[in-house]
Amino acid sequence: MPSRHRRRLALLVPVTAAALVGTVVTVAGPSPTVQAAVTGSAAAPAAVPATIPLTFTNNSRRAEQVYVYNLGTELSTGRQGWADANGTFHPWPAGGSVPVPAPDASIAGPASGGSMTIRMPKFSGRIYFSYGQKLVFKLATGGLVQPAVQNPSDPNRNILFNWSEYTLNDSGLWLNSTQVDMVSAPYAVGVKRPDGSVATTGRLKPGGYKGFFDALRGQPGGWAGLVQTRSDGTVLRALAPGHGIEAGALPAGVMDDYINRVWTKYAGSTLTVTPFANQPSVKYYGRVSGDVMNFTNSAGAVVTSFQKPDSDSVFGCYKRLDAPNDQVRGPISRTLCAGYNRSTLLTNPNQPDTSSAGFYQDGVTNHYSRKIHAQMTDGKAYGFAFDDVGAHESLVHDGDPRQAYVTLDPFD
Repeated sequence: MPSRHRRRLALLVPVTAAALVGTVVTVAGPSPTVQAAVTGSAAAPAAVPATIPLTFTNNSRRAEQVYVYNLGTELSTGRQGWADANGTFHPWPAGGSVPVPAPDASIAGPASGGSMTIRMPKFSGRIYFSYGQKLVFKLATGGLVQPAVQNPSDPNRNILFNWSEYTLNDSGLWLNSTQVDMVSAPYAVGVKRPDGSVATTGRLKPGGYKGFFDALRGQPGGWAGLVQTRSDGTVLRALAPGHGIEAGALPAGVMDDYINRVWTKYAGSTLTVTPFANQPSVKYYGRVSGDVMNFTNSAGAVVTSFQKPDSDSVFGCYKRLDAPNDQVRGPISRTLCAGYNRSTLLTNPNQPDTSSAGFYQDGVTNHYSRKIHAQMTDGKAYGFAFDDVGAHESLVHDGDPRQAYVTLDPFD
């Protein structure tokens, strides 16, 4: 599912608050791709029940206690809160100007080799899981403060954890594995369809977890700085490059050379963007003039303009590449974002380029995303916010889901 500001679930849009340790989640309207699902304009083949079972399996081969959380926005009311193991919704109490501890929403997870089944309500939310220690959640006046481990003072900084994201509504289930913020504890997601078949994604190849971190550490140009370890030597995660820039772990100008070459190319030629696969006649034409790339429609009228982005704008698909929930700027921006991260804008003036054969071929690219895609069994990942351009994201969906799955995988 598409995202803004480094998230996939458009009903969970974080707002960074400088005074807070973490990310405050507020409720906002869904992005265009999600809109049909939220409004019900894409009719489901059968009524989706109020909750569906989620089987959570621990194949990690780790001895620590696992804690599971189901946090999100109740779609029927717009309230934020958490769900217990039975799928019962509990709204968060009011927060404070100084964040206060949130109620303990943890569910004791299964031991290694075991499984348990909980219920998923109609949420747009996250399923967190942590190893050996409960996560710290707080409530501010603006909502839930979620972990932001690019901040060295975040109380979750030294906890091994990860999360999946989902929306369950009357039109079905969208469930993804995500690497938009970090690569950490490995897991896969799945959905059982009405015919009994199970679609899965997010699983690393054998040796892929270690292979990813080894490859990132070996990538010249500062990419090794994204890896965070604990004092006992445990590899905790690799930060996504935008968070790495924020934390000072990756050079802020790491994409500048590619961006400059794109700017030079389209000062003398035209970039054609066809943002909707089902509307091939809708095209926009980009040309650079000074510090601005202007996009015109087929009548020659300027419909939107973008300032020359910096690396953080590219990695986060925001700031100078902001993608509002409209039918013009947002779709163009997400196309540009994908082209920059995959470094296809110089090799193909017709975007989006949806063939993975041409992705990440330039020496200046999103090596973090390149390396996590390379380690996935199906090649799919959410390496950046708009990795769903061309359907390269690690997402499962069904309009009539019978069961969902989250499987913790070995740290091989």
